[in-house]
Amino acid sequence: MEHTPLAERMRPKTAGEFIGQEHLMGPGAVFRKSLESGMIPSIIFWGPPGVGKTTLARIMASSLNRPFHTLSAVSSGVKDVREVIQKVEGAGLFGTGNAILFIDEIHRFSKSQQDSLLAAVEKGVITLIGATTENPSFEVNAALLSRCQVYVLKSLESVHLEALLRRALTEDKVMAEKGIQIRESRALLKLSGGDARRLLNVLETVVGALPSGKKEITDAAVAEVIQENPAIYDKDGEQHYDIISAFIKSVRGSDPNAAVYWMARMIAGGEDPKFIARRLIILASEDIGLANPTALIMANAAFDAVQKIGMPEGRIVLSQCAVYLACSPKSNASYEAVNAALAEARETGNLPVPMHLRNAPTKLMKELGYGADYSYSHAAPGNFSEQEYLPDEITERRFYTPGENARENEMRRRLNTWWKGKYGY
Repeated sequence: MEHTPLAERMRPKTAGEFIGQEHLMGPGAVFRKSLESGMIPSIIFWGPPGVGKTTLARIMASSLNRPFHTLSAVSSGVKDVREVIQKVEGAGLFGTGNAILFIDEIHRFSKSQQDSLLAAVEKGVITLIGATTENPSFEVNAALLSRCQVYVLKSLESVHLEALLRRALTEDKVMAEKGIQIRESRALLKLSGGDARRLLNVLETVVGALPSGKKEITDAAVAEVIQENPAIYDKDGEQHYDIISAFIKSVRGSDPNAAVYWMARMIAGGEDPKFIARRLIILASEDIGLANPTALIMANAAFDAVQKIGMPEGRIVLSQCAVYLACSPKSNASYEAVNAALAEARETGNLPVPMHLRNAPTKLMKELGYGADYSYSHAAPGNFSEQEYLPDEITERRFYTPGENARENEMRRRLNTWWKGKYGY
């Protein structure tokens, strides 16, 4: 037992032991009532790591006394899904919800893998319980999602985390024998990030590192131990945010070597490759933009490729894209433009659309001057007609300023030719 991680030893086994998620498990809550009635539909638990998704699935199976099968979307395929379904059917476990199939990280299942569940869920051969940290609207196909009830779990609050600490030190046999007291808990709570598993992992690491005879945990002691043992951070820990920040800044700073290194750190730590691919898409638009419009096409293609082929081959695609983006010229001009325009919109409110730009679908609107004097650009020489497009109150207000790169310098020349210096490009 002592070799079993504290977080596993402290995993709640009954609804009464469960801490947090009162909107689901509190007295009178919808999910709690469903659990007590035994009428459980197929469910998707959506929430951050370490908030009880797997634990709730196990409590359900235990309290309902049903066969419980577990698959991980990281290591399982269609063959594994079919084997579980055949096993359930072969044991004669027919009828709605007789067996529970829990799939952790279901967002990592491909469309074909998710489709392999449909018939069994629809017929009631299995009750599906999926756990995901990603928005199921995007990651679970519509057919499967329509057959499931989605429950959203929240990060644990300080009151829940404090209760977990007290319980671990008093109810866990190994911890109780050590007689540890927590004098300061701020550092522990901060490092947990609302994640019960991480909190208990940090606690166990700190307790194991305390000098012989020391029985108190302080914020300073926690900081010292964590600094010496960075490996206790998992992909969802504080280090996750530091590394993704380093990755983003390396691409923005045009250093392909650093970009690939930090990306490799994320991959080695088990980061979801789609998370990395999404960051590349944002980088392509926010930091490269019009200096190299192909960057956004490349990033979108990389995301699609990673979805199709998965890992480990997906690392090659991510590397190709990261290097390409890091080596691309940089411009945040379009990013700055939309921010400036949003600020102007908030400041000036709902300025009226100039009459010549308004749509005139009816005779009355035409008579009122809607669309009058509008000049159709394609009918003008060079497909450009000089007219006012901004509201009268902010005429000549400039939001977009071309960046200093080859593509946008050409755009600057073109804009100056068209607008004859109106915007001061």
